[in-house]
Amino acid sequence: MKVRGTGPLDPGDLDVWADPAKERFATPATIITFIRTAAAVTVIGFAMHADRSGGFWSPALKLLVVGLVVYWAGDSLDGQVARRMHHETRIGAVLDIMSDRFCAAAFYLGLAWLHPEFTVPVLIYLAEFMVVDCFLSIAFLAWPIRSPNYFFVVDRTVYRFNWTHPAKATNSALFAVFLLVTHLAWVGAVVAAALLAFKLFWLVRVARIGLPVPGRSTLAGPAAGPTGSAEDQVTPAQGTTA
Repeated sequence: MKVRGTGPLDPGDLDVWADPAKERFATPATIITFIRTAAAVTVIGFAMHADRSGGFWSPALKLLVVGLVVYWAGDSLDGQVARRMHHETRIGAVLDIMSDRFCAAAFYLGLAWLHPEFTVPVLIYLAEFMVVDCFLSIAFLAWPIRSPNYFFVVDRTVYRFNWTHPAKATNSALFAVFLLVTHLAWVGAVVAAALLAFKLFWLVRVARIGLPVPGRSTLAGPAAGPTGSAEDQVTPAQGTTA
């Protein structure tokens, strides 16, 4: 196999591949994911009933931002726990991705409710984060890797601009920071539109790589045998070899 953006690479040397025997819902990391999601959304819910007076930084907005910080901190913690305890699973990765979208939607819809002038930029950002970026994030499921954190075995450039720590921080935090610091809806709209265009560019690139199609044997169950026919097999990095 040759990984896009680098030289020849032996897949067997990489600790990136999913292990079906280790896939389960109840891991320390997924428990943290559930807890931090419930905590963040609960705080955001309380923020919706808090005092909205006092200018831009009302008690309600301050509590809303606390919910955002809980979401961000918890998102970092569950990933660290999964990696350090060697409990990374595809189930956990998908739950993390979906929980992120739930927390983000709760925060930004709450922000638009407190400050209706932010409605347009919020909707643009949610289109980027909950649709385009969500598709990109779950695209890793087309390959037998554990999470998008290992997408570099598929395409190193796509990985670098989407799932390195700086890339993820930019996508998650830049929009919120600009809105909360500048208080300007048009600035938020520009940032959200730029992020949307950026993610659409990478969506096109991933589409050009092509998502591998699972073989029919994966749907046939035990009757198909442990391997299925040769024509049904999908190579680990189909669509990425040069």
